[in-house]
Amino acid sequence: MANNEESRGLKSLFDWFANRRKSGSTNQERQEREIADGLWHKCSKCGVLTYTKDLRANQMVCVECGHHNRVDSDERIRQLIDNNTWQPIDEHLRPTDPLQFRDRKPYSDRLREMETKLGLIDAVKTGLGQINGMPVALGVMDFRFMGGSMGSVVGEKLTRLIEQATGRRYPVIIICTSGGARMQEGMLSLMQMAKISAALDRHRDARLLYIPVLTNPTTGGVTASFAMLGDIILAEPKSTIGFAGRRVIEQTLREKLPDDFQTAEDLLKHGFVDEIVSRTQLKNTLSSLIALHQPVTTAPPMMLWESMTTLSSTAVD
Repeated sequence: MANNEESRGLKSLFDWFANRRKSGSTNQERQEREIADGLWHKCSKCGVLTYTKDLRANQMVCVECGHHNRVDSDERIRQLIDNNTWQPIDEHLRPTDPLQFRDRKPYSDRLREMETKLGLIDAVKTGLGQINGMPVALGVMDFRFMGGSMGSVVGEKLTRLIEQATGRRYPVIIICTSGGARMQEGMLSLMQMAKISAALDRHRDARLLYIPVLTNPTTGGVTASFAMLGDIILAEPKSTIGFAGRRVIEQTLREKLPDDFQTAEDLLKHGFVDEIVSRTQLKNTLSSLIALHQPVTTAPPMMLWESMTTLSSTAVD
């Protein structure tokens, strides 16, 4: 009799563990399904689950650890530009394959695949808009398109953007994210570094403001050219910024590099970056900098003389 009671108790205990395990697996499957459906987002740094809608409201910055998730060009424009003020330019420009480059597959096939998959023609979007009511010329690079690599179209679109800004006397802001020059275009890609830099030099001669915003990652030929030519250089927290890759440098120097090497914080410490700004504060920071650098309008000498005369006569009376 006692054995039967013990066996029943043992069996019920096993059933309890089995039900608990089954319930746990069900909850895990439900959680994975919700993550897959895009309802929740799991932070790649701290692992915290955040409601995707709340994450987007916080500019795709983790509310728990402050990790800045990578965002695409459309999301960047939505975050920075005032509603109904965005005017895209040069949307018709599309890359070609002048070198007939081929590795595992032809370059032309890669371009078609990227356009079909992402709906993007190339790795940058450019246009005119307003940030808190102030007009700007904005270029936004998109890492999804071949690692944000700088090809001929990227160089041409950014150059035309800067030239328009110079003619309109607008400040220029470029959101940088790139793996560097696009190897499939060879020397034609490298030429874009000089072309964009020359346009920025003319923009600076006109005494106009240029602010690059370095995001994760900003490397290669982009870092070696327009990303480091700003009047004020901003960066997002923890962004990887550099020219050559960490492994290449370590193999060349035969030294172990510090853990924070090529981070935004390390560059700020060494004077390559002027300020690290959280994405949640970026729009207001940019508008404040633009407002501070607005040209001061001075009255003509005759108007100044008349106003001084009026003031003096009033004081005498």
